[in-house]
Amino acid sequence: MRLLYHPDKKELSLAGVLYALGDPVRLEIVRRLAEKGELSCCEALEAQVAKSTLSHHFKVLRESGVLYCRKEGTQHMNSLRRADLDERFPGLLNTVLQAIEPLKA
Repeated sequence: MRLLYHPDKKELSLAGVLYALGDPVRLEIVRRLAEKGELSCCEALEAQVAKSTLSHHFKVLRESGVLYCRKEGTQHMNSLRRADLDERFPGLLNTVLQAIEPLKA
């Protein structure tokens, strides 16, 4: 079984997290995970995006430390690393989520 890379909490960088959050597709994934909790890759985004593109977005989010991915059968289940992000960068995730709320209306 191939293990997915997840950076240690101490390795999270502000630049890496901001880069990951700087894409509209990834922001929507983060918004949905914050709203719904743990979701599979398919559930985390309603927009039609190529599978390879979606995989890339999840990889960027995972390798920057924004989300945690675990394998369950044939699916990858994703959740926000909210506690790690809040400890490393207090208030950042909440601020980003509050800023994107008006965009979805």
